[in-house]
Amino acid sequence: MYGAFASLIPVATTGPPTQDVPAPTPLRLPQCNPQVPSPAGASSERARPSLVRFLQTLHRPTEVSESHFAALGVHVHASAPAEQVLPDPSCLPSGSGWDGIDVDEASRRDRAFRTPLSNGRLSPEARVYLERRAELSVANQIAFRTVRRMKPEPGKPPVRLGNCYEFFRQLEFMAAYWEDTSLPPLSDEPAGQEQEHQTSSVPQRTTYRTAAGSQMPPELRHNIITAFVKLVAYDFGCNIAPPRVEPRLHLVEPPIAETKRKRSFAARRLSHFSSGCVFVHRTPATREAARAGIVEGPIAAVSARNTTSFTKPTESNIDFGRELVAALATAQLRAREGRTEKRIGEGQWWTTAKRWGGAEGGPIGREVEGDIIVGDKDAFGAENLGDCGSPLPADASSPSADRSSLGPGSFPRGIPVRGAPVTKKPRKTFTVYDRYRMVRLPSSNWDKKARYEAIGKVKGAGYDDVFVVSSLFHHISILRVRVPDRLLQILEGAAEDDASAAKEGEENKADGGCSWGKLEIWRSAWFDLFVVDQRLEAMRLLWGVMAWSMRKTATTTTTDSTSSTTGTTPATATATSTAGGDISMAGT
Repeated sequence: MYGAFASLIPVATTGPPTQDVPAPTPLRLPQCNPQVPSPAGASSERARPSLVRFLQTLHRPTEVSESHFAALGVHVHASAPAEQVLPDPSCLPSGSGWDGIDVDEASRRDRAFRTPLSNGRLSPEARVYLERRAELSVANQIAFRTVRRMKPEPGKPPVRLGNCYEFFRQLEFMAAYWEDTSLPPLSDEPAGQEQEHQTSSVPQRTTYRTAAGSQMPPELRHNIITAFVKLVAYDFGCNIAPPRVEPRLHLVEPPIAETKRKRSFAARRLSHFSSGCVFVHRTPATREAARAGIVEGPIAAVSARNTTSFTKPTESNIDFGRELVAALATAQLRAREGRTEKRIGEGQWWTTAKRWGGAEGGPIGREVEGDIIVGDKDAFGAENLGDCGSPLPADASSPSADRSSLGPGSFPRGIPVRGAPVTKKPRKTFTVYDRYRMVRLPSSNWDKKARYEAIGKVKGAGYDDVFVVSSLFHHISILRVRVPDRLLQILEGAAEDDASAAKEGEENKADGGCSWGKLEIWRSAWFDLFVVDQRLEAMRLLWGVMAWSMRKTATTTTTDSTSSTTGTTPATATATSTAGGDISMAGT
C-alpha cells in the first residue's frame, strides 16, 4: 500500500563530485606538549601570586599561554602507547591474536578475559569484543552502501553492521566534508579511467566530499564520538549523556591575610571556566533509579571541538586549555563523593538583605516607560506586582481598558495600551523584573539526580586519574590526567602555604616545583576514524579505559541508597564573582 511513496525517496548515486567543490580543509593537529620546568627555574619563578589568583587574571581564551600551564605544573607525555595511558596494562585487551578465531575460541578465553565490575556484574565477554572488532573492520565504502540501502557490489555478499550501524551512519555524513583517508586520493583523471585503475581489493567509492571540513556542523562530530563511545560503554553498564548542569571548573581565591591596609571583611573572589564537555556515567543497578534519570560518577569526560585551524601557537594553547578544563572539572565532580553541598553565598548579606537599603524600590525597565502590552508575557498583574503599585481593576485586562482611570501609584497616566487577543492568558510565572527583585541564592551547580562518586579511583593514593576522550577533525585521542588531591584543594580555596601540607609540599616540590608536584598527562596518538586499523586501536584503548575504571575495588559498594546529591562548593568564603572570571572554554 506504500508503494506509491517509493518515488519520493531520492535514489543514491555513486557519480563523481561536481566541479565546484571547495578546497579541502588542511588537516593539522595541534602541537602543545608542555613540560615541567627544572626545579631551579621553578623555584625562582614562584615569585608570582598564588595559582588561583594567577588563573583568575584570564579574561579571554586568547590570553592562555604556556606560563599558565607552567603554573599548574603540566607535564605531557605525547603519543604515549596504550600500555602507558592505562595505569594497569592488564586491563587492556591483547593487540593481536583476534584474527581468524571463531566464537567458540573466544568463549574459551572468558575465564581470563572477564573480571568483576563495580556494579556487581562481570565485564563483557570476549565474544562481544570480537564482534566489535569485526563490525568496525568493515570497509567504509561497503558500510556506506548498507547505510544508503544500496545493493552490494556484484559478486560480494551483503554485510551487517550490527551495533556499529549508527557509527557508520554518522561517518557517512562526515564523509561529505572530509576525504575518506582509507581510500587513495582522487586523481584528476575522468571518472571512467579512474574506475579502470581501481583494483578488486579497493571497494567502489560511493561517497564524495562536497563541502569543506570547516563547514561541518559541530553536531556531527559530537554524534559520531557519542556513537563510538557507546559501542564500548553500554557493555560495561555505562552511558554517555550531556550534563543537566553546565560543567564548570570553579576557582576560589585563597584566604586574604588581614593587615592594617586591608579590610577584614574583604570578599574572596570566586570565578569559573565553562566547559562544553559531556560525561560518561555509570547506570544505576536498579531499574527504578535508571528510569528516574539518576547517574553515577562521572567516569570520564568527552570533549569534541570544532576548531580546524592550528597555524598559530595560541590556537594550540587554547585547544589544550579546553582539554585541561574538562579534566579538572571532571576531577572536581568526582571529588564531591561523600560531601554535602554548600551553596554559593549561603548566609551572606548579598543573598539575604533587601536591595536599596531595605526600601521598597520603584518601577524599573519597561515599568518606568509604561509600555505594557495587555496579555504580554512581560505584563504583570496584581499577583506579581508586589509592593510596586496598587492592584489592577478587574477590567484592566481588556484591550479597551482606560489606564487613566487607575489610581495613584499605578502605571503612568495617558499612555495608550496596545491591543492583544482577549483569549491570551496572562503569564503565571515571574517576570524578569520580579525575579530581579527577589533576593535569593544563585542557582545550584549540583545535579540533583547525580550520585557523585570517584569510580575507579585508587583510595589513599593522593591523586585521581581522570580520562578525557578528545576529538578534533575526524580523529580521536584519549588522555589520562593525574590530578593531585592537593591541587584540587588549592583550586577550592585552600592556602598554598598551609602548614598541614607543608611536609608533603616539600616532597612534591622536588618533583615538579609546586606543592602538589606536577599535573602529569599521558596522551595517546591521534586515531583516524576513517582508517580501520586506527579505529580498532582506539576501540581497544577505550575498552581498557572502561575495564580499569569499572573494575571492582576493595571499597566498592553496589547499594542504590541515594548518596548525597547536594554537595559542597569549597567556598566557605564570602564569594563574589569576578568581572572577568567567567571565561568560556567550551569551544565552538
